[in-house]
Amino acid sequence: MITQPHHVPERLALLSGSAADTFLTEGLLRGEEVHGGLDLAKVVEPLPEDDARWWVEPIRSLVDDAMFAFDKERTGADAWLAPRLHATLRLTRREAADRRLWNHLALAVAPDYVVWRHLSEPSRRVAAERFQGPADRQCFSRLWWAAELFRDGSDYGPVEVACGNQDLIHTVLRKDLIDHRPTAQALVRLLKSGKVTTGREINGLSVAINAAGATVIYDALAPDEPRDSAGLRDWIEEAQTAPPVSRHTLPEGPDEDPVPEESVTALTDYFAELFETAPVRGRKSED
Repeated sequence: MITQPHHVPERLALLSGSAADTFLTEGLLRGEEVHGGLDLAKVVEPLPEDDARWWVEPIRSLVDDAMFAFDKERTGADAWLAPRLHATLRLTRREAADRRLWNHLALAVAPDYVVWRHLSEPSRRVAAERFQGPADRQCFSRLWWAAELFRDGSDYGPVEVACGNQDLIHTVLRKDLIDHRPTAQALVRLLKSGKVTTGREINGLSVAINAAGATVIYDALAPDEPRDSAGLRDWIEEAQTAPPVSRHTLPEGPDEDPVPEESVTALTDYFAELFETAPVRGRKSED
């Protein structure tokens, strides 16, 4: 298994896809060798030096702790790391949509974590998209976006539940409807209650929700309050002086109102009804 590069940058930067391709070697994807880091540092676009958010050390420390704590159950690292990565790397959604940031984090800062977390046993190889891929597949962006979409205001508790189920985050992060906060919280409640558990059940429910969404306007059934951008702006500014996130208790996210309880309840009940007739593969034969 590889270690971190000999040269780890002090600050995050932007690494284009074409520049990243050079460093996605077969040796790296097989977890056999890692680049030294100096050549990669020559092809990045720096970020503003007066912004404390781009310091690498807090993120590097988090991934080191995750590898130590979850070495025997590596998928379990997702639920632990997602809220802490989000609270450490305080981004606007526009910033988080820039793949170049995630390319740099995966290839320059923590390629050893990507290999540790995603090396596939059958093939003994990491899919290249875990380093440089879409938001729902790239190693770090998938965790940041899961935390952003499943947090309930400042509460990261639902993120732990969502990221504790690989099928949920793999399936749901690709759906536009998850940006509707009551929908995200309703899915978490169904998961916590045990109503929906397996990958087949989650996939079937997701299909049913999307199909129903063509005729049912979820905003009308379960309205949500507009977000107050002031809370997010303040939270991002506080990154300049924020202490490291706790390893033992969940951090707090932006000071935003939680999802209206009546909206979450309405959608949870509605989705539970949809699930009764959802196309779950194998359910009829089991009955």
